[in-house]
Amino acid sequence: MKIPVSGKLLLVLPALPAAAAAAEAAPAGAEPAAGLTAAELFAMGGWMMYALAAVSVVGVSLVFYYLFALRTGRVAPEALAIRLRELLNAGRVREAKELCRADRSSLARVAASALAFRAENPAAGTAAVKEVMESEGARQGAKMQEAVHYLADIAAVAPMVGLLGTVMGMLKAFNSVAFDVVKARPMELAGGVGQALVTTIAGLLIAIPAVVAYAVFRGRVSSLVGKLEVASAGLLHVLAKSAPAEGAAAEGDGR
Repeated sequence: MKIPVSGKLLLVLPALPAAAAAAEAAPAGAEPAAGLTAAELFAMGGWMMYALAAVSVVGVSLVFYYLFALRTGRVAPEALAIRLRELLNAGRVREAKELCRADRSSLARVAASALAFRAENPAAGTAAVKEVMESEGARQGAKMQEAVHYLADIAAVAPMVGLLGTVMGMLKAFNSVAFDVVKARPMELAGGVGQALVTTIAGLLIAIPAVVAYAVFRGRVSSLVGKLEVASAGLLHVLAKSAPAEGAAAEGDGR
């Protein structure tokens, strides 16, 4: 007669106290089993550990990339701001444009957009130039925020992958009991439970540092956006002073 799964589990449960008593009756001088190595833990987690390893590699790569990219020298370098103000105060607009094209920082993009708008609209007022600079600055800030948000995605995905490994491990453990209740194999049961625990721990070990790194870099982005706004305001002040002279020069050329 075929025994249902629930019945098989009920047959196994009474044997657990006896197993516990046998463990307590073990010789006091018996040496405990040696701890598992990292390679053994990885193997115990099953193939889901490869997915978690890939997620962790992506997370570490992003952290190193953000450490390089999210710096003042890459967003709003002070030397560039000083040089641009000097060139604009001297009326050397063409050299300022070339400097912006040669630099890949966010400040260079903001300054280039303002200079291009001023060249296309010589009669535009300071308010219009300010709006163009604010629009480009907001776009640069949004790019940095979106890039950092990938760490938040990793922090959300890693526990879910670990949970999938947990479910698969528990299913493996229950199957070892359900399909062979007469010859209950404790090693297979322990292997399934071990897989469930290992994948859960691995997912959390990836997610927690990712959340911390996301919070750190999110704060760094906010600080860099503030520095970009300050540098852009300095350039706008210089452009505002040069606007009347450019308008007068345009009228002179028209005459």
